[in-house]
Amino acid sequence: TGIIAGGPMRAVFEMLGIQDVVAKSVGSQNPYNMIRATIDGLVKEASPRMVAQRRGKKVADILNKDIASSATPEEAVEA
Repeated sequence: TGIIAGGPMRAVFEMLGIQDVVAKSVGSQNPYNMIRATIDGLVKEASPRMVAQRRGKKVADILNKDIASSATPEEAVEA
C-alpha cells in the first residue's frame, strides 16, 4: 500500500525505511507533537509473539486471523 500518512509522520516512516503503513493524526497538528507521538507509538509496538503470549494463543492464530476472517462463506463451509 505504501506510506499513507501526512506531513511529519510520512517523513519519520520514510527515514526509518518503513514501506507499508497507514496512519492518521487525530488531535494536535503541531509537527513536534506528531513526531513525538509517532515515535512513541513505534516504540510501544508489540511483536506477534508478545501479543500471542499476552492472549494465551499461538503466534499462528494471531497471524492467520485476518486470512480466516476474509474467507468467503463457501470457503468457510468447506473448512
